[in-house]
Amino acid sequence: MKILHVLDHSIPLHSGYTFRTRAILEHQRALGWQTEHVTSPKHAAGSDAVEEVDGFRFFRTAPGGGLASRLPVLNQVAVIRDLKRRLAAVVRETAPDVIHAHSPALNGVAAVGVGRATGLPVVYEVRAFWEDAAVDLGTSRPGGPRYRLTRAMETWVLRRAAAVTTICEGLRNDIVARGIPADRVTVIPNAVDVSRFRLGTARDPALEAELGLEGKRVLGFIGSFYSYEGLALLVGAMPAMLREVPEIRLLLVGGGNEAERLRRQADELGIADAVVFTGRVPHDQVARYYTLCDAMVYPRLSIRLTELVTPLKPLEAMAQGKLVVASDVGGHRELIRPGETGVLFTAGNAASMAAAVLELFAKEERWPALRAAGRRFVEQERSWTASVTRYAPVYERLAPRAASRIETP
Repeated sequence: MKILHVLDHSIPLHSGYTFRTRAILEHQRALGWQTEHVTSPKHAAGSDAVEEVDGFRFFRTAPGGGLASRLPVLNQVAVIRDLKRRLAAVVRETAPDVIHAHSPALNGVAAVGVGRATGLPVVYEVRAFWEDAAVDLGTSRPGGPRYRLTRAMETWVLRRAAAVTTICEGLRNDIVARGIPADRVTVIPNAVDVSRFRLGTARDPALEAELGLEGKRVLGFIGSFYSYEGLALLVGAMPAMLREVPEIRLLLVGGGNEAERLRRQADELGIADAVVFTGRVPHDQVARYYTLCDAMVYPRLSIRLTELVTPLKPLEAMAQGKLVVASDVGGHRELIRPGETGVLFTAGNAASMAAAVLELFAKEERWPALRAAGRRFVEQERSWTASVTRYAPVYERLAPRAASRIETP
C-alpha cells in the first residue's frame, strides 16, 4: 500500500500540525505501508524541490506568483492551482494507491481534482475547521463572506472525497450534520508516542534555580498564546490562588499574539513576581520545563473551535504523569475524565478555575491515582499505534488490491 499525503506544511517546521503528521507517517511505515508527501505553496518553498527530512521525502510546491497570489480570495485559488499542478506530477512519479489530503480544504480541492483525473481514491482528513480558527485570529468573522466561503469549500470536499477521517467526535458530529454519511467518517484521534515521555521525572534543579521556582507549587502552560487558550483568565485567577497558597507560581512557556497583553495584565494585578514568562524555547528543551510543573492548566474558552476540537497538549501532560486541570469545553471532555484522569472547571469562570486548583493542591493524597490513571488512559486509548491502525480499514476499502499485497493488523 502506497499513500500519497497532501499537506499544508511539514517538518522541519514545528507546529501541532507537523507533529501529528510526523507521528502518522512514522506509524504508517511501521505497519508496512509506503508513504510519499506533497506540501502546498504555504510551506513557503522557493521551488518545486524535493527535500529529505529525517528519512521522509517531501515534494515541495513553488508558488506560481503573479498578481493573483497577492490578492484576497484569489491567492487561495492560486494555492489550489499550484498544488494541483504539483500533485499531478508527483502522482505520475510515485504511482500511489490512495491520495490522502489533510486540512485545510485547499488541499482537499486540489486532491479531489487530481483524483478525478487519475481515478485514484481520495481520503480527506479534517483536523479543524480553519474558518473557526480564522475567527479567533481576527482574520474572519462568524457568518462573514470569507467564513461562508471557507465553510462551503470544506463541505464541497467532504461530499466528494471517497472517505473522510477526522481527529475527534466533535468534528465527526459536525461533518455528519452536513449530510455526510456517518459510515464514511472515521475518527483517527490525536495521540502521543508514550515511549518518548518519561513518567515521574524529577525536577531539573538548574532550571528550577534559574527561574526562581525552588520550593514553589508550579502551575504550567506550555504552548501557543492564542486568545482562545484562555490564558488571560488564568492570570486573572492568580490573585485568588495566591491569597490561599502564597507559594503558587505560574509558568508560561511559549509565545504568541497574547504574550505582551498577559505581561501587562500580570503587572497591573501586582503579581509579576508570581508569573514566569520564558518566551519560546527550543523543542528539545521543552521536557525540562515540564519537570518543574506540579499541574498543567488548560483554560480554553468556550468557542466553536474549542468545543469541537481536541487538543494534543493534555495528552502529552498525562503521558508524563502530570496533573491536568482544564476547562470543560467539548474538546477537553473527550480527553479528561473528571476526578479520574484530571480535573475540569467551568469554562470562562476564573473563580471555578481557582477553586479547582486549590482543591487539587489541598488533596495531595489524590495525586498518585490521578497521575497513574492519566498515563494509563494514554497508553491504552491514545497511543499513536492504536490510533494509526484505524486507517487500515479505510484504505483497504478504497484500494483492496493494494491492501491484499501487505499484511495489515
